[in-house]
Amino acid sequence: MSDPILVGITTAELFTPEQTIPAPESEPPQRKLSLGMDYPAAVSAAGGIPVVLPPMSAGDDALLERLDALVLSGGPDIDPGLYGAHPHPHLGPVERDADPRERDVLRRAEERGMPVLAICRGMQLLNVSRGGTLWQDLPTEHPSDVDHRQTAPGTRTTHGVEVDPESLLGRLTGAADHGPALAVNTFHHQAVRDLGEGLRITARSPDGVIEGVEATDHPFLVGVQWHAESLVADARHAGLFAGLVEAARAGRPAPV
Repeated sequence: MSDPILVGITTAELFTPEQTIPAPESEPPQRKLSLGMDYPAAVSAAGGIPVVLPPMSAGDDALLERLDALVLSGGPDIDPGLYGAHPHPHLGPVERDADPRERDVLRRAEERGMPVLAICRGMQLLNVSRGGTLWQDLPTEHPSDVDHRQTAPGTRTTHGVEVDPESLLGRLTGAADHGPALAVNTFHHQAVRDLGEGLRITARSPDGVIEGVEATDHPFLVGVQWHAESLVADARHAGLFAGLVEAARAGRPAPV
């Protein structure tokens, strides 16, 4: 029996004491990590063992040595200072301490050749880490008829994207067999603006917003703007996590 595949999942969203409502018998309010349970559930369903990475340990090389793959999760806006921009009036909450730590863990994972799946904010961080920039507020900077911030649950899809069938993303989502059109959910007001170095565009929404990217210099470094972890009941979205775990297993040294 092969060893389990350990998949790290970053957490960049932190609740302040004012955002928490403790039970009367619990300890006083404090900062808390926030990570949707859909992330570890999706990793587990794909055959991996989820390992949640808090921001203060995400860049620890000793921890990365034990992991086989990495998921960059969604979360708050990215500090525009990371890509040399001034804050937009509609910039949301940011975690200025967590941003560089998560960028560092991504870079270390890339250096190790570790398979990486970057989701929503994670895809934006991937782009910024490679010198790219972001639209800080789509409604004002890139207005369109597509609503990128749905109010429906994440298990529901609300708009489509066009996936490049020749890309790794296309293979993972079965674009060759099912066609390039893919229905997705959407919970973002920021998006990739200028593409980072070594990335290619693999999916767009009907209004031209970049919805998928992947690295041209790494065997498995895939970013999607939608929350695929909430859509794994659909095999096309589950394929992202299955592919991540498979790539991690394939990249392991053969047992002696």
